[in-house]
Amino acid sequence: MDWLNYHHLLYFWTVAREGSIAKAGEKLRLAQPTISGQLRALEESLGHKLFQREGRGLVLTEFGRLVFRYADEIFAIGKELTEAVKGRPTGRPVRFAVGISQVVPKLVAYQLLEPALRLPEPMRIVCREDKIERLLSDLAVHDLDIVLTDAPASPAVKIRAYSHLLGECGIAFFASSDRAAKLKGRFPKSLDGAPILLPSREAAVRRSLEQWFDEKEIRPEIVGEFDDSALIKAFGQAGVGVFAAASVTEATIKRQYGVRVIGRTDEVQERFYAISVDRRLKHPAVVAISETARQQTFS
Repeated sequence: MDWLNYHHLLYFWTVAREGSIAKAGEKLRLAQPTISGQLRALEESLGHKLFQREGRGLVLTEFGRLVFRYADEIFAIGKELTEAVKGRPTGRPVRFAVGISQVVPKLVAYQLLEPALRLPEPMRIVCREDKIERLLSDLAVHDLDIVLTDAPASPAVKIRAYSHLLGECGIAFFASSDRAAKLKGRFPKSLDGAPILLPSREAAVRRSLEQWFDEKEIRPEIVGEFDDSALIKAFGQAGVGVFAAASVTEATIKRQYGVRVIGRTDEVQERFYAISVDRRLKHPAVVAISETARQQTFS
């Protein structure tokens, strides 16, 4: 392909946004066969399929999602140009797409991402929470700039990915005021037989906690397992059981949930990583996140 036909790209972009050729035809005031023919021409020029049939509808292929992201940027710039010609302010923010693994606590995710909000240039953060496998697939087709997770990318992953350690910290154990008063004095032995709320087995810290319990000969009563870090804190706040969280979030957890710390340990470490397709971090927001994490958050 020597030159991109922007009319074809516009038709593709509209079909992707509207969800069907019929709706795109209404939007563009064009017949469906005309749009179908233009889509085929664009696919032939790019050498890849952009859509695939799913039932009666069309869904983007992985390559189609990549093209759609670029098309979105192209037509956003076109709109900005129109506004500039009319003398209206633009101030178009930089798009920063982040995938957040479900096992990363939301408070940690916010602390890691917050430096991006303080950059001089306007930033539009797009956050997507999902299982790590799906996030890495989106990263591979450049639909995401980075993925935040609690473990480095597995060697079994079939994409080029580089894991950047942002930092590590110990954990603190929290409980409602009434329960904390009974457990604090004899920590960690006070956890033996105590009701405890644990993250799901997908979280790396779950395995570390279980190993630590074994080493200390502590047998807590597991009364709940959670994928959602905010939900586990809500149950802990209600007095259902003790829960553990990264020590860097201790002050925020106490303030937001009104719970008390019953003990801390550095023998269990939580680690957080930024996974990118580049060996060297380039996006200004990712650089700011990495530098702040290493110099301030986890120092």
